[in-house]
Amino acid sequence: MARGDILTPVFMPVGTLGTVKALSPEDLLACGAQIILGNTYHLYLRPGCEVIAAFSGLHRFMHWDKPILTDSGGFQVFSLARLRKITEEGADFQSHIDGSRHLLTPEKAVEIQLCLGSDIIMCLDQCIAYPATHAEAETAMNLTTRWAKRCHTVWRGHEGAHALFGIVQGGMYPDLRKASADALVDIGFSGYAIGGLSVGEPEELMLEMAEITLERLPRSSPRYIMGVGTPENLVELVARGADMFDCVMPTRNARNGQLFTRSGALNITNARFKTDTGPIDDTCACYTCRHYSRAYLRHLYMSREILAYRLNTIHNIHYYIQLMADMRRAIGQNTFDAFRKSFHDQRTTISEEMP
Repeated sequence: MARGDILTPVFMPVGTLGTVKALSPEDLLACGAQIILGNTYHLYLRPGCEVIAAFSGLHRFMHWDKPILTDSGGFQVFSLARLRKITEEGADFQSHIDGSRHLLTPEKAVEIQLCLGSDIIMCLDQCIAYPATHAEAETAMNLTTRWAKRCHTVWRGHEGAHALFGIVQGGMYPDLRKASADALVDIGFSGYAIGGLSVGEPEELMLEMAEITLERLPRSSPRYIMGVGTPENLVELVARGADMFDCVMPTRNARNGQLFTRSGALNITNARFKTDTGPIDDTCACYTCRHYSRAYLRHLYMSREILAYRLNTIHNIHYYIQLMADMRRAIGQNTFDAFRKSFHDQRTTISEEMP
């Protein structure tokens, strides 16, 4: 890509509003971030395209010169529930900020992302809730395909500067997932995303739908699982062929005091950390682990000091990005199966040893 190659599998920190919460771009670079995610819906409403256009795009506005992927806003519109109406034309919704009404069409979704200067643009899609009937999932899938064709038409001519990904839908129905994937491949996109997962379904079903869909998508194109998930999810999905991920879990959980380690997650509020002089994870080389103890981090968090959120988030983002680097290394050395087994065994052993 123009702003740098992206090594996969890759985790993309979520910067919905043009910032990864609690972190500066320099923090992200120090953690090894290659690409971050922004959101069309939120940035369109605030600060608005006219503001970002004055900076020639989101990169300069937020001081980030590596690639940015922007979600089309389909999931955010889905989450508005009673405040939106889906038609053939697009998604008519009421702003969660001031109540104003807007129509987000496939064409407008692409145009906003072009204004943002996104390196990877996502097609507008219709995400549905779980559970949904086969008929509901099929209707949404067909609309997503028609919208994808309209997005593709607007995108033509911008291929050199911006990639466009189609989004597979189809609920939890294998036949619909396959049909959606086939239809998008026929249109032809720079890459393919799998949407509509991690919306309340059991983990086993999520993995099953992901695997069925991944098998249908070309290996020569990037394959992106949207909004997933735990470290265990990432390892299992990479094993099934996924290349790209985003999730708010490392940042959101950091702000709630949950920190990820090679042995599993720990809650920094636990009383046993009150006098613990060790780092979060003694195998971690992040800024937080190199300089601060569990006791200090617990103190900050219990005191609701702002620094707690920054230090916790640095660690969790570093953990996720390092996990992806470890998987890339294992794939390159043809030892991924051994890595996968060791990853799960370590968590099982530690869990059994915990009081």
